[in-house]
Amino acid sequence: MAGVMLSVGEAQARLLALAAPLPIETVPLVEAAGRWLAAPIEARRTQPAADLSAMDGYAIRFADLPGPWILVGESAAGRGLDRAIEPGEAARIFTGAPLPQGTDTILIQEEAAREGDRLSFSGTVPPPQGNAVRAAGTDFARGVQLLEAGARLSPAAIALAAMGGHGAVPVRRRPRIAILSTGDELVPPGAPTPGAMLPSSNAPMLASLIAKGPGIALDRGIVPDRIEALEQAFAAAAAEADLIVTTGGVSVGDHDLVRPALERAGASLDFWKVAMRPGKPLMAGRLGDAIVLGLPGNPVAAFVTAHLFLLPLAAHLAGAPSPLPKATTMPVIAPLPAIAERTEYLRARIIDGAAHLLASRDSAALFDLVRADALIVRAPHSPEAFENEIGTVYLLA
Repeated sequence: MAGVMLSVGEAQARLLALAAPLPIETVPLVEAAGRWLAAPIEARRTQPAADLSAMDGYAIRFADLPGPWILVGESAAGRGLDRAIEPGEAARIFTGAPLPQGTDTILIQEEAAREGDRLSFSGTVPPPQGNAVRAAGTDFARGVQLLEAGARLSPAAIALAAMGGHGAVPVRRRPRIAILSTGDELVPPGAPTPGAMLPSSNAPMLASLIAKGPGIALDRGIVPDRIEALEQAFAAAAAEADLIVTTGGVSVGDHDLVRPALERAGASLDFWKVAMRPGKPLMAGRLGDAIVLGLPGNPVAAFVTAHLFLLPLAAHLAGAPSPLPKATTMPVIAPLPAIAERTEYLRARIIDGAAHLLASRDSAALFDLVRADALIVRAPHSPEAFENEIGTVYLLA
């Protein structure tokens, strides 16, 4: 079925089926941001571990209101009072400090008057019992599940894991992604471009996308349009990478040598045409233990297919339970053309909650791509759409 033109959804499903998530490793919390938990984690401690004050003031016995009291010491965060409070006594207390034994209420300092060691209530309404107290275990108790397997480790989730007593967490290994740019017309970014030569823009673009996600980008440079060079580059990449991503050379022209070079290297191809625009020449398969993903050479097509295929595959390998991008709906502010048999992805900019179609549909035009923060999705055989109709949109991070 390698030559059959697949729908986007079928191609995504087949791509993700090519490999299971990578092995589990345990990493420090400072290295876990944006990754997915490979196993649930439980609290190793109770939070708060003791009754704490939520405000600066005085720890008192509610039964002693309205006072007065004699001050006998103080309690600060991390350093509590080393004696119990008796009737008629109080202790100075600060936010986050443990309540001294015998106390159950905080008299906040704005409602307290102090003369030396003598304390009195200066407010109008006495505080309720338990005022400004964070009771032990109100956030979570030891042994409860804090985060489930597959949870994305956001900054808040990392803080929760740390507060629960964890310094490291189990995650899937980050996929190593080798990037190969193909084409005799390419030169490194910044190099002179005589004649019809072009800067290699896809590799730095893909590396930056990978860096924002769960993968490790390995830029392996530009490979010339010679089948032996391509074959050698693929073999070297398969020895070091979990995923090999190429740009260009996956169509059927005389100089599109990626497919035959992969076959000579021993790859098995799963598919190489997808019913989408831009991005029809898109190839996937396996070479040894590595997955191979061939993206189109035109930069906009490479950008779109990277969002729909490369980044979801990297997330899948890294343990994401739902790696595919999520669509949303919103008004579309421009007439949209009728669509033929391929799903089309149109660049757009979100303004005031609506998607504004950008002018260019050229898969090599980067100027509008910089302005785009969304893709309008047009299903196959969609009729012409008119201004303010509700459309399906992918937001670009």
